[in-house]
Amino acid sequence: MSETNDILNKIENYFNYIKDKNLLIFSKEVESYEKFLNSKFEYTPQYTQNDETSQEKMSDVISEKQSDFSNIRVCDEDWKNAKTLDELKEKIEECKKCDLWKTRTNFVFGTGNPKAKVVVVGEAPGAEEDKQGKPFVGRAGQLLTQILASVGFDREEVFICNVLKSRPPENRNPLPEEIKACEPYLIKQLDIIKPKLILCVGTFAAQTLLKTKDSLGKMRGSFHTYNGIPLLVTFHPAALLRNPNWKRPTWEDVQLFKKEYDKIMAN
Repeated sequence: MSETNDILNKIENYFNYIKDKNLLIFSKEVESYEKFLNSKFEYTPQYTQNDETSQEKMSDVISEKQSDFSNIRVCDEDWKNAKTLDELKEKIEECKKCDLWKTRTNFVFGTGNPKAKVVVVGEAPGAEEDKQGKPFVGRAGQLLTQILASVGFDREEVFICNVLKSRPPENRNPLPEEIKACEPYLIKQLDIIKPKLILCVGTFAAQTLLKTKDSLGKMRGSFHTYNGIPLLVTFHPAALLRNPNWKRPTWEDVQLFKKEYDKIMAN
């Protein structure tokens, strides 16, 4: 009886710890967890601890209770083991590490070729991206598709994602705590894909991966390195919609990018 209750108390304390630390339990499984905590464990007195039948009955009760929460996944401990993009998406798409989950419509993981040679990284989803659950599908996304096509890249052959996977309200700039919460997911995506080249569009994407506070003007025009991968910085397509004068330097950037890509692929 005492040993059994100790086990159940440890389980309850574990989940209370998770809640206190604001770690992620996937929402569809919280109901199971709460059901478990609210249920009553009843010990049947006629079984004694020294009785073999008693031990079997106690094990049955514990197993029954464990079945209520055996599928609960704590994101902080689980997603790092993902081997594929599909597996990673499944493990993080209900993330609640920052407050953006409260206002998002969809978690925007990223789309494209899981074995892409090129990864395009932006800063965060916009309204249309939030609505569809896909990155770069609004006006800026259409322009990005045209930019890629101009140097011979089909959108479907690259992988496109953002630093943040949830839309900031009113498309405001990402907050430091939001970047801190989401950046590990981006790093894991890049680790799984292992691209040959990275194209960062916009200041926040570049600053996040390069660990710098340099301006976009200072970062663009030459290659940087992220974990041994050549990385080029250029303007975000949304910025080009606001300032068409930046289209020319963007064109120069992507030509440089394609030249480096051709050189790498030729080796």
